[in-house]
Amino acid sequence: MKRMHVHVGVNDLGQSIRFYSTLFGAGPTVIKHDYAKWMLDDPRVNFAISAGHHEAKGIEHLGIQVENGEELVEVYGRLKAADRPVLEEGATTCCYAKSEKSWIADPDGVVWETFLTNGDATDYGDSPILTAASLSASNDSCCAPDIASAPACISSCG
Repeated sequence: MKRMHVHVGVNDLGQSIRFYSTLFGAGPTVIKHDYAKWMLDDPRVNFAISAGHHEAKGIEHLGIQVENGEELVEVYGRLKAADRPVLEEGATTCCYAKSEKSWIADPDGVVWETFLTNGDATDYGDSPILTAASLSASNDSCCAPDIASAPACISSCG
């Protein structure tokens, strides 16, 4: 079963952990010095917050987390059918997790990730520059943004 993913950049991690724990009626399932994550079943969402990894605060990106390889293939097929540039990141370490993921932006530049988490990691990791995916959504480019030449950055994750 798939799970909605939301990642929010925050200024004060402790204050935000208290707020969201109260809002959700549950504490985070993962807490790091710069990151917290709630794996909620009602509503079924992977809700993450992080401090210090974002240029702007607020909604960083949205996503769909899958539970197995078959679901990942299904969702990747939908990305390709959406007629938008897709950033195929592949195997990566991000947000203290090892994952297989791809990124896409809607026509207005809202960035979405699709991913399968397959293990924990000891560091936050990094991810492609999501502004490249967002900017490609707002132009008539026929090709996915070239992230290979972009410097790696700790910008956002699932």
